[in-house]
Amino acid sequence: MAKKTADQYLLRVTAGPDYDPSTHTLVAVNGPTSVPISSNHCTASIKVRVQNYRGLPHGSPTTSPYFSADPHTHDQYSIAFSMIPHTTVSGNELLFGNDFDRPIRDRLPPGTETAFKIVKWAIDPGLEGDLYSDKPHLYGPLLSSINVLRVGPKAPKKDGKYEIPAHLHEDGIDEGADGEEEELRKEKQIPEDAAARKKHFLKEEHRKDWEFEEGRVYQGDFFNPYIDFNHFALKLPGFSLSVLGYIDEKQDTLRYVMKNKSTGDVFFVVVFMLVPKEDAENESSAATATANGETAGQGDEKKEEYQPKDDDLD
Repeated sequence: MAKKTADQYLLRVTAGPDYDPSTHTLVAVNGPTSVPISSNHCTASIKVRVQNYRGLPHGSPTTSPYFSADPHTHDQYSIAFSMIPHTTVSGNELLFGNDFDRPIRDRLPPGTETAFKIVKWAIDPGLEGDLYSDKPHLYGPLLSSINVLRVGPKAPKKDGKYEIPAHLHEDGIDEGADGEEEELRKEKQIPEDAAARKKHFLKEEHRKDWEFEEGRVYQGDFFNPYIDFNHFALKLPGFSLSVLGYIDEKQDTLRYVMKNKSTGDVFFVVVFMLVPKEDAENESSAATATANGETAGQGDEKKEEYQPKDDDLD
């Protein structure tokens, strides 16, 4: 079997309100727009950035100014969000992490256990999970796992549905709170510094003392320099692991999910999928032909591309 190389694949990123792929929207990675999400459990908006992006939709920017400014000059990707819970949820219940639909133990490369120990020791001590089980997962409490957490205002409703205020967006999210919402953090003695806040919420009693309030906007940004989507590799301090050779048609995705650990309610899902370049080209040609009302042999096939404007990169 021929050796797999990174240039044989493109990355596709989708986001939606649950695990069902039919509910997902293609994310314009590094582009100006966020993906709106609405479900029974939350109203949300998601923006994804990937450094050295090589993926779909065709013509996507390869980078974003996000990666040119501190503290992100070494980061490889970002999942930023605004989220309004539809019911109040205990801070001890809301999780963020990865899970999989089927067992992956036979596809895990040597060194996986070492990698997990490094992540738990050096990066996210609150991370728990089992990649060798029938339902593989790695979750951490949102409060201690998310890199940046911001408490926003109460959200307005339109036609009975919550709306994220127009002045809030997924660009430049900073740790802290908006105006009088700072008092909410102070009341619970939550440190102003992100690293200290993450450490604070490693204690279960602190998480139980916090609530994600119904109708309030919460913003977060999850980022790190450890997953290189350009080379499909995990690069940890003193340890690197390529996963390209362990990818097949049954396991070609990395899925991030925010969910309630007690009820299983899913708030949103973001999926990173490796697509063979040939398949992506065929899909693009077929989609363009359909959009143009063409059938086989009619007209020239033209690839539908995402065309960023000068001010799109944000």
